[in-house]
Amino acid sequence: MPNFIIKTHQKDTLYNKPHLFILNKGMNSGKPQKEPFANSFVVIFQNEEDCENIYFVAYSLWKTKFWHPFLVGSVIPFLRLQNFSKEFNGKASLMMQEHEEHLKQVAALKLLEQKEKQFHQNINLINDMRRVILYRYCKKN
Repeated sequence: MPNFIIKTHQKDTLYNKPHLFILNKGMNSGKPQKEPFANSFVVIFQNEEDCENIYFVAYSLWKTKFWHPFLVGSVIPFLRLQNFSKEFNGKASLMMQEHEEHLKQVAALKLLEQKEKQFHQNINLINDMRRVILYRYCKKN
């Protein structure tokens, strides 16, 4: 199980070690990202491999809406650092116990992410081509 530190991100703070940010306000609370959110926790690691592995654990928890029962607040829901740390540590260690299975799942998620990125690039190219064809067609008449 990788060692990591979870704390509240302070604006304009730079981190020397590998890290990721977890959104802590709103209905997307728990969403991981490499770039800082305005309202986020930062998870700091000793090495890049641990950061990558835990990123996909956090991504899985966010996508399955694992954090929704832990949200508090009536207008803008948010995650408390204490609740997040306790639940995240437990769930991450549980998900990573079966290391081989975890690595297979991470590989599959990476492949899907890559395919999704290619799909979006293709959609953008199709839209560009459509614009060019329509522009030429309108210029002709």
